[in-house]
Amino acid sequence: MTGPGPDRLLFRRRHRLTRATEYQAAYCEGWRKSAGPITIYARPNGLGEHRLGLSVGRRVGGAVVRNRIKRLLREAFRLERAGFPTPGGQSFDVVIQVRPHGALGLVDYREILSRLVGRAVESIGRQGERDGGA
Repeated sequence: MTGPGPDRLLFRRRHRLTRATEYQAAYCEGWRKSAGPITIYARPNGLGEHRLGLSVGRRVGGAVVRNRIKRLLREAFRLERAGFPTPGGQSFDVVIQVRPHGALGLVDYREILSRLVGRAVESIGRQGERDGGA
């Protein structure tokens, strides 16, 4: 059994968005990036930890399909979270919206999520440079 330490990849309640206001803030103030069946909204949260919110509607499929996709996306987030860029020590709230699609594997979701978060953070960084220079 592994002891407590920074190398443990956990997904706890504090790593989730739990309130409607947190989702709304990500939708309204966040940066939107899309690839394949996934759209993410990312915004700085100032908490020191990246957090995840999922939005998987009924159009995606039945309950079994939706729950499988959510499990895979949570696992992809858990595994990739440590590798997400943190410019200036910033952490982000990431809301993932899923469109109807054929089933993908964990490796595919990890790659898409990593790429989208990287692009969103890059956009946020460019916006910060513009705001700082003005």
